[in-house]
Amino acid sequence: MQPQQACFNRAFNHMQSGDAEAAASVSLEGLSDYPEDPNILCLAARALIALLKFDEARIHIEKAKSLHPKFPIAHETFADLVLVEGYFREAVEAYQHAIALDPGRSDLHLKIAHARELLSSHSTQAPDKPRRKRRQMAYAEEMTQAAKHERNGEPGQAENIYRDILKRDPDHVEAIRLLAAVAGTHRKFQDAEVLLLRAVSLAPDFARAWLDLSNVQRQLEKHSESIESSQQVVKLAPEIAESYIALANAQANAGLHVEAITAYQQALKITPSHPGAFSGLGHQLKTVGRQTESIEVYRQCISANPRNTESYWSLANMKTFRFEDAEVNSMEVLLEDDSLDAIDVEQLCNALGFEYEGRSDYKRAFGYFKRCNDKRRESESYDPVTTETVADRLIEIFNEDFLAERQDIGVEDPSPILIVGLPRSGSTLIEQILASHSLVEGTHELADLSYVVQTMGRSNPKFEHFPDFLTALAPKAWSKIGRQYLERTQNFRTGADRFIDKNPNNFTYVGLLQLALPNAKIINARRHPLDSCFGTYQQLFANGQPFSYDLNELGEYYLQYQRLMDHWHQVMPGKVLDVDYEDVVQDLESQVRRLLDYCELPIEEACFRFHETERAVKTASSEQVRQPIYSSSVNLWRNYESQLDELIETLEELLRTRPETDWPSQWQQSLET
Repeated sequence: MQPQQACFNRAFNHMQSGDAEAAASVSLEGLSDYPEDPNILCLAARALIALLKFDEARIHIEKAKSLHPKFPIAHETFADLVLVEGYFREAVEAYQHAIALDPGRSDLHLKIAHARELLSSHSTQAPDKPRRKRRQMAYAEEMTQAAKHERNGEPGQAENIYRDILKRDPDHVEAIRLLAAVAGTHRKFQDAEVLLLRAVSLAPDFARAWLDLSNVQRQLEKHSESIESSQQVVKLAPEIAESYIALANAQANAGLHVEAITAYQQALKITPSHPGAFSGLGHQLKTVGRQTESIEVYRQCISANPRNTESYWSLANMKTFRFEDAEVNSMEVLLEDDSLDAIDVEQLCNALGFEYEGRSDYKRAFGYFKRCNDKRRESESYDPVTTETVADRLIEIFNEDFLAERQDIGVEDPSPILIVGLPRSGSTLIEQILASHSLVEGTHELADLSYVVQTMGRSNPKFEHFPDFLTALAPKAWSKIGRQYLERTQNFRTGADRFIDKNPNNFTYVGLLQLALPNAKIINARRHPLDSCFGTYQQLFANGQPFSYDLNELGEYYLQYQRLMDHWHQVMPGKVLDVDYEDVVQDLESQVRRLLDYCELPIEEACFRFHETERAVKTASSEQVRQPIYSSSVNLWRNYESQLDELIETLEELLRTRPETDWPSQWQQSLET
């Protein structure tokens, strides 16, 4: 196979899988070696159109048309571009030119008909309605060089080029947009938002800038603003599926699941095989409890995009779903493809791990889980020493004297109920029980507390890292943390007296919460350490939890979590309620009453019938908590005991404090002998 053909195939596979960003990156890199290849030029342009980078797409299309005037795909791609820009007559003419060069392309007749329909419908509008102003990208050579730096992992050099262009042309909107993208890579989302707001003020018809702005506002949890920005994208580029996907993503993030479903469906009307729209739609249907429809959507995506591994993973992630033999075979065959990206391998292996677990083939299941985690660990940045150091400092700072000296300085609002712990420890079950109460609403795993704390830390130049800056906070700063947290979480509330924040990582903030929100309720969701750790190891997280992909690191993280919880119990007795998953399974009624008593809530029958509660559930346990209580997940680790020696050794000291019936079999056998 020729090198340029291999490059084209890689980019094309990314495009088919719905990853326009990767398709653009591969094809643009290919153009460095094959700058005149017509197929790569056109594919690069198609990927850029999907990313709403119309100006950059135009550069490659015009080059393809100039170098290869009789290449029909160049004219077709040009027609696709001017169609989404709103130049319908020009699109009709370009499609006609393409079909004249390739009369056998019957699908072009459909595109011509669609463009004519748009031309006809828009011709009935007011004749003086201005068309969008078409921009030509200035400093194209410099911008191309900057893009190459970014692809080569040299964002600093790209940033220097953008800043140099802006010194000469302060209103260069593409340079402003790309400088905002650099800020985003450093998670400076507020800086990025400022830049993008300037870009859209200079060029209100710049769809890509509106798209980036919506994404940045989504990161900042500015839900209404993010939705408004994505609505501008739809207004400017209504003929492209990505516009509706941007709107759906913003709506989903804001908890508007029904609206997001409608927007994803609109995207699929435009591009019936779009994997991103399929995935988003399937996830939203699952979130609101429409499982049968969700499964159908994921399977439709697989049928239309056989290389789209996310749909296999999403199906397996329901935890209650079982694949057919033909589907398992397809996944295993696909895994043999050496051209798969790392995330594809991870998703397939994770899906196969859960499938073989469901078939009680635990040895094979563990092999796939391990392959998934080994691959993921290669791309994760995690330092166990930092975790231990932070735990040491928290224990040192939040001693009894520190807490006593700062009593009665927080916000006395009783509305928050925080569920903390490790992932896969029963927190979603506890949330579902409490959210079934008429005075309580579930939200999801909110990042607001962490955001408020980190923002407070950045404002204090004396200390570089959490939690050191907490020692210098003035009394009013603690109440400020509480107020800001309540203000930010208000976005997820609809009026109930109490709300649940189910972010497991908040266990590090228990001492802080005692000072900032002394009346908040904190529930520690616990599970047998080996079940908790292995359940976390099984879960392929979309992001975060970098400690979870190595059994030794996972065990060490659990020990630090346990150290902190023991400390909170010691210095704040009665503040945190421990709830063991096994106890809930064994005696639901007693544990529900215990939960409600701790939260100072009256008994309601609905809490005992939690599986009947209709509400959106975003976590991996969404389908499990819609079923009556079951015990199949208790002591699941015993099925994998022979593969968990490393984890057992790490947790040995802690495990030996538990009843002997909870010990690994090899320890029990040694007692008997």
